[in-house]
Amino acid sequence: MVDADQTFVVVGGGPAGVRAAETLRAEGFTGRVILICDERDHPYERPPLSKGYLLGREERGSVFVHEPAWYAAHDIELHLGATVDAIDRTARTVRFGEDGTVVRYDKLLLATGAEPRRLDIPGTDLMGVHHLRRLAHAERLKTVLANLGRDNGHLVIAGAGWIGLEVAAAARQYGAEVTVVEPEPTPLHAALGPELGQLFAELHRERGVRFRFGVRLTEIVGEDGVVLAARTDDGEEHPAHDVLAAVGAVPRVALARAAGLEVADRAHGGGIVVDERLRTSDPDIHAAGDVASFPHPLFGVRLRVEHWANALNGGPAAARAMLGRAVTYDRVPYFFSDQYDLGMEYSGWAPPGTYDQVVIRGDAGKREFIAFWVAQGRVLAGMNVNVRDVTEPVQKLIRSRAPVDTEALADPHVPLDVLVP
Repeated sequence: MVDADQTFVVVGGGPAGVRAAETLRAEGFTGRVILICDERDHPYERPPLSKGYLLGREERGSVFVHEPAWYAAHDIELHLGATVDAIDRTARTVRFGEDGTVVRYDKLLLATGAEPRRLDIPGTDLMGVHHLRRLAHAERLKTVLANLGRDNGHLVIAGAGWIGLEVAAAARQYGAEVTVVEPEPTPLHAALGPELGQLFAELHRERGVRFRFGVRLTEIVGEDGVVLAARTDDGEEHPAHDVLAAVGAVPRVALARAAGLEVADRAHGGGIVVDERLRTSDPDIHAAGDVASFPHPLFGVRLRVEHWANALNGGPAAARAMLGRAVTYDRVPYFFSDQYDLGMEYSGWAPPGTYDQVVIRGDAGKREFIAFWVAQGRVLAGMNVNVRDVTEPVQKLIRSRAPVDTEALADPHVPLDVLVP
């Protein structure tokens, strides 16, 4: 069958889905490309939602991946506000939209992403309880933060992960009072471990953020639909006019599960199980982005990575695999964050329990340094804080898997390039 006779369907209008559609055309695919997005907004980038756009530094139009006319110009059939409710793997069809449109596919990509994890406590139905995942969430939250800052209002954030801390930074810059509730002993505990988590706690405390570690929210108290306070399991009550639930994300696997595709359990990160070519248990169906659980050859584990760079790279990789190209998806996980005057980039994978030590190169006190997570002399991950243009050598160190001299690793006068074999 020639390309022109084929139909490739992409479910999900996030970065993974839209970059996959873009790559299909860039690689010369001449068949039908159908991109189905359950949001009514055109595909957009997510990092600005908790950074520049939330702070009012970026215009709304700047977040979109392409101008609306781009899709028609590249013969991509874009369906906005359309939800896929069924996949028939035998007939190789998907059903979507309010009218139950059915289209046949030759290859299907599931880039359904993730959704915010919900707080399972009383009071979450109050109108002052927020999540941050979509553009509409960011638009609403931006107005909320501006109002809180103007009125000296209080924001309680459940969760001290990346979203929680970035929103805390934005809220303080608007002038709002902020309390962060986190069951772990430090912020970012699962991502960075206690050593570097403490640095972020100090950064936010200096700006007036209050932390409550080792506790969880148990109830959001309100009256007439309005938030008044948030209670924690240590018996304390914290004043709140609004609450942000930033307790992680859940991969959107219901569609895949209903179609009988293999899905990982929660203990292994959830997600749709794929191979190194991002193929699911059905060879005609691929998955990419937040929803995909893929085997990483470098770390020897199955990963599900929720960061923007994974969607940016995974979508094109899946598209090439759908076209029959030789693909092994082995990108080193990467993400970045901006909080106040701190900018950081992280590469690798080193959750607590996987490393022996953290090696610091530079001045952690001045927040100008690179941290390396090391196991048996090998670099598993690196994070540069207010140090630029080092991502490439850091990733080379990680990929080399070679033992390094930790004293040289800590010495800013030794170029990183010479440490790579």
